[in-house]
Amino acid sequence: MKVPRRQFLHLAVGAAALPVLPRTTRAQAYPTRPVRLVVGFPPSGFIDTAARLIGQWLSERLGQQFVIENRPGASSNIASADVMRALPDGHTLLTVADVNAYNATLFDKLNFNFIRDVAPVASIASVPFVMVVNPSFPAKTVPEFIAYAKVNSGKLNMASVGPGSPSQLFGVLFKVMAGVDLVTVNYRGAGPALLDLISGRVEVIFFSVAATIGYIRSGKLRPLGVTTTRRVGVLPDVPIIGEFVPGYEAAGWVGIGAPANTPPEIIAILNNQVNAALADRTFKARLVDLGMEPFANSPAEFGKFIADYTEKWAKVIRAAGIKAE
Repeated sequence: MKVPRRQFLHLAVGAAALPVLPRTTRAQAYPTRPVRLVVGFPPSGFIDTAARLIGQWLSERLGQQFVIENRPGASSNIASADVMRALPDGHTLLTVADVNAYNATLFDKLNFNFIRDVAPVASIASVPFVMVVNPSFPAKTVPEFIAYAKVNSGKLNMASVGPGSPSQLFGVLFKVMAGVDLVTVNYRGAGPALLDLISGRVEVIFFSVAATIGYIRSGKLRPLGVTTTRRVGVLPDVPIIGEFVPGYEAAGWVGIGAPANTPPEIIAILNNQVNAALADRTFKARLVDLGMEPFANSPAEFGKFIADYTEKWAKVIRAAGIKAE
């Protein structure tokens, strides 16, 4: 699906110009009842964790309960469609994430357009990924892995949590940029993929720091490099992959979106509160400890980020011929 990027940026930047009456009254009253913060996945993983952390903060600061509602299914598309049909009054919000950007290209027929039908509210966290191998694997660094993979071309298995997942996409980008041939092995869920990596049935996976940090700390997995452009707080001794594969960069992310046409003053209230959380030392430390990095933006900046991110990964998805199952 071609993403109407200009339209999305226009909506994000020009939200303040939308005719909403009476603006001041609505802003002062918001929220007037509990707010649904919908998560398109089960209660686990970094998306759900980030939603619960920010939900608690918003509940305490805005005087109404922000209720986390898990609506898993169809790679978050069920939750997205639900929120985009809701009244644009700020009382139904969506926990948006990198998966929404991938879905814009992966799925040919959706009953909504993520770029058109969502209003960017606030980014919460960038989610670093890490390239990990079994401790018995011969390579101990990214250059050693690349050299070993070239000698054993087509013989190394790369675990993936399904077509179009970040674990696959980030690995595909690495394969192309490093010039190596890895065989993708798709799993239905992170648990089986990580267990097979730990047992040595597959050689490598690109997975979130949040999900692998426990295995790394216990010595069950060996990190070779992080996917971000700078080192990660909980893995300070692990280099970035881009040091060895120039230009390589990949990361997940999570934030909040609202139905299109949500009053800009309500978006501003939410954005200010989320950014206040990200400036709070205790909140930031909690995110970092969980393997995430605070990621603060204005609504317009967040909108531009989503548009750019969607375009980048659309190219990877199309070039690799990846389709959702």
